[in-house]
Amino acid sequence: MNRITNLFKTKPDEGLLNVYFTAGFPALNDTTKVLKALQEGGADLVEIGMPYSDPVADGETIQKSNDKALENGMTVRVLFEQLEGIRSTISLPILLMGYINPVLQFGIENFCKKCSEVGVDGLILPDMPMDVYLNEYKSTFDAYGILNIFLVTPQTSEARIRQIDTASDGFIYTVSSASVTGSKSGVSTDMESYFNRINAMNLRNPRLIGFGIKDNATYLKACDYANGAIIGSAFIRVLQETKDLENDVRNFVRDIKNPEPVALDA
Repeated sequence: MNRITNLFKTKPDEGLLNVYFTAGFPALNDTTKVLKALQEGGADLVEIGMPYSDPVADGETIQKSNDKALENGMTVRVLFEQLEGIRSTISLPILLMGYINPVLQFGIENFCKKCSEVGVDGLILPDMPMDVYLNEYKSTFDAYGILNIFLVTPQTSEARIRQIDTASDGFIYTVSSASVTGSKSGVSTDMESYFNRINAMNLRNPRLIGFGIKDNATYLKACDYANGAIIGSAFIRVLQETKDLENDVRNFVRDIKNPEPVALDA
């Protein structure tokens, strides 16, 4: 069973935390260090961003991490080299997130084959049309055991959401707003209405909420409406400022999921 599918089967109601970070950031060889520290901190699954020169769905924070990672020398090929043997120490489900062009340049079958070899469980490619995936690539993804994760937004029609639910395995990435990553925080009344609308559809796939999740309060709020949350920009900001990478990563995850209670003065 795919690790993503197994995670949602064994922990359906536990408020799962998916943390995004950019491969090769803050330094080229930090990818596996961040991955291991996220596991030690208690993340439930991890989304590794493949840096791209024009990340259209991402806000300024993630764009800057993409620029730095590319400057550091990160490529798809380098990322696969870094992930070689990672399954000897990492049991978390791993997704790669990025844009379709670098994957096409690498070759769809070659890419899926490498994902399978190094232990990647799923892909998130926001600019890949669903019809293209279903008609041209799904058989290849299936052959190598790679899940493709689709996104829905407040503007996605009910018919489209149901089509995505039928075509999906793993989970549905529920984008909280129509903005780019990192531009909003918190859960508004409009977002709550949107989440309730999706919940009322009784979809077969679990859902994680992303965009605007930044701390324990927003994480818990997202968990009220879905199976968990995705954090990206807030974590990238920690990596930008870190002086003690592994410790700061572990503490970030722990503060999101299980913050220390504030001591009251006697």
